[in-house]
Amino acid sequence: MLETVQTFFQESTDTKVWLTQVFVVVFITVSINFILMRLIDIAEKLVGKTESLWDDALLEAARIPVRLFVWTIGLTFAAAILDNVTETALFGYLPQARSIAYIVILSMFCTRFISYAEVNIVNPQRLAKPMDQTTARALAKLLRMSVMITAGLIILQELGYSVSGVLAFGGVGGIAIGFAAKDMLANFFGGMMIYLDKPFKVGDWVRSPDRQIEGTVEDIGWRLTRIRTFDKRPLYIPNSMFSTIVVENPSRMTNRRIYENLGIRYSDGHLMKVICDDVRDMLNAHPDIDQEQTIIVHFNRYGDSYLEFMLYAFTKTSEWVPFHAVKEDVLLKVMQIVEGHGAEFAFPTRTLHIAADGHPDEAAILQTVTEQKNREERRP
Repeated sequence: MLETVQTFFQESTDTKVWLTQVFVVVFITVSINFILMRLIDIAEKLVGKTESLWDDALLEAARIPVRLFVWTIGLTFAAAILDNVTETALFGYLPQARSIAYIVILSMFCTRFISYAEVNIVNPQRLAKPMDQTTARALAKLLRMSVMITAGLIILQELGYSVSGVLAFGGVGGIAIGFAAKDMLANFFGGMMIYLDKPFKVGDWVRSPDRQIEGTVEDIGWRLTRIRTFDKRPLYIPNSMFSTIVVENPSRMTNRRIYENLGIRYSDGHLMKVICDDVRDMLNAHPDIDQEQTIIVHFNRYGDSYLEFMLYAFTKTSEWVPFHAVKEDVLLKVMQIVEGHGAEFAFPTRTLHIAADGHPDEAAILQTVTEQKNREERRP
């Protein structure tokens, strides 16, 4: 069998012979390619039943590189046949081109495998404790960059360039490049600090009291971080800025605080203590108020036209929308307690005393000027 194949592919200048040889090589290449793709499909169905993170990533990453590898072998073999019947100098670079193609295909396989593995390790359906998305993205970027740099150096070596000379040039030129691109390097190291310190991650709500920055983190790159504001505007912030400003991460709050100062009328002052006690009991019994945190309900101060008491508590939820639902329920219950005792919340009022001139024997005239709207209009 081997002798028959060798005989068939013997060098020949006959047009019919070498055209047949090229056709057979291309046909075999296409057939092997088809068979390998079907085998990969079957293997993916088999490994889909396992819980391993790497087997399906390995097969999916190998799908395109395997096809390219088969085509590279087939086309270079066909080119070798053509080289025997032509005198084109281009075919003299065939071994070098084949080596470079293998390097590119291998680096493609590695980068694809890294990308698919990155998706798997952050998927909560694949892992009980998935890796943090920001950390996984940083590691994947670093590994892909390492693969590309290594592949580039090997290709340069294959082309006849001295890798040691290239590295030496990079060391000398790195100083000049560092001065010329200091802002870019500052952003690069700023991004690295974000990945290492993890003050926030993709999906977190962040804001800065130093700058007008507030929104949800969408992407953390090596140079820029993209934040989507609550009015859906994108903010592109250089990473170096995060080393000089204060960043608050409300997404990592354990609780949200309810802090209100409420006032009742001076005429209801005798009810202040019982109102505060009932509000405090209500908070202590509320299922959405964290009883392990500080709860304060006390008479606070004498206002200009009201007696003020303070309400201070923390909700169990830290999410924005559920927090407001809990806060609404608490304030409505406070209103019921105040009205249940026959008291009312105070409106701004002012009392003016005017003495009647020329009538010393008459009692002083008391006139009260009330600066408030009709109470009925204030009620829903």
